[in-house]
Amino acid sequence: MNSSVSISADDDLSVLRLIRSRRVGPATFHRLIAEHGSARAALAALPDIAAQSGVSGYQVCPEGVAAAELAAGRRAGAQLIRCDSPLYPASLRDIDGAPAILWVRGDARFLSASVVAVIGARNASSLGLRMARGMAAGLGEQGLVVAAGLARGIDATAHAASLATGTIAVMAGGIDVIYPAENVQLAAQIAEAGILVSEQPPGTEPTARHFPTRNRIVSGLSHAVVVIEAAQRSGTLITARNALDQGREVMAVPGHPMDARAAGCNALIRDGATLVRSAADVAEALQQAPQREFVTMAAPAPVRPIVPPAARIAPPVPAMPLEDRILGQLTPSPTDENDLIRDLGMAASAVSAALLSLELQGRITRLAGGRLALS
Repeated sequence: MNSSVSISADDDLSVLRLIRSRRVGPATFHRLIAEHGSARAALAALPDIAAQSGVSGYQVCPEGVAAAELAAGRRAGAQLIRCDSPLYPASLRDIDGAPAILWVRGDARFLSASVVAVIGARNASSLGLRMARGMAAGLGEQGLVVAAGLARGIDATAHAASLATGTIAVMAGGIDVIYPAENVQLAAQIAEAGILVSEQPPGTEPTARHFPTRNRIVSGLSHAVVVIEAAQRSGTLITARNALDQGREVMAVPGHPMDARAAGCNALIRDGATLVRSAADVAEALQQAPQREFVTMAAPAPVRPIVPPAARIAPPVPAMPLEDRILGQLTPSPTDENDLIRDLGMAASAVSAALLSLELQGRITRLAGGRLALS
């Protein structure tokens, strides 16, 4: 991004019309601003540019569409932060294809703090979830803000563990569309104690193409990205690759070689990512790496478990059978049965019955000390 070009003379409507115009993504937005000096001038030039490219009848985003987006943002209790705003995070401004605008709900100061992303598998194991809790809480205790993508599994656990110290949730859909639905309460708490971030228009339902663009923001905001459980081909590794391209530190927690959820982390370590086992390891690695000045955040006010009335909830995912959930939580490495029951949030009697069934099927193994592992 060309940080020397200012769009301060433009109003929000013009900036929004430009970035929402057809075939204008973030990279094109910044190029147009650099070439024409303002969003208004770029909007005036776009039809001719399109015609020269063989696109006839090109029309820029109508004023009414952009005005409706601004109104929807206000109804959702969100704030528009433009790329020329002092609130826009410097770390994000430096990446290729930096978002032209951000919709946010919460305390914008978190965007300019020292941020570490904690990300990983949606179908995380009990061990992975425990690692995410300890990692995120430990980073928060050191004055670091934890970022993730509000996905189920590792992301949601990292957000919840860092609510008391500050967390950034980057959303794939609109700022008022909570996905997955199970995280609606968590999103409300983050809006109170941290910040929700999206570059999509309010009301946007997340689709597959939105997740990679969200991932570049998660890594772009961060000094480092910590990966906890990731399959060999996964969105988590896309974020790790983004981080490498953006010059961020990439760190990974190793896992059992026979657990597919550890394959991505183990491969990252093999290829040069820093092996970390705790928040202390992350802090040590950050001290050794060349870094910008760190900005720590004071703990925010206690969170209040409310659901904002403007928030929309994406359709829920059908419940998974208990036996499948148990198999998803276990790995070849031993897991304490009591920890498993707590992570599942189910009655001990129901879990015990399912465990017995899985044991009889030969799918899990009971070990000494009340521990369980995949067979």
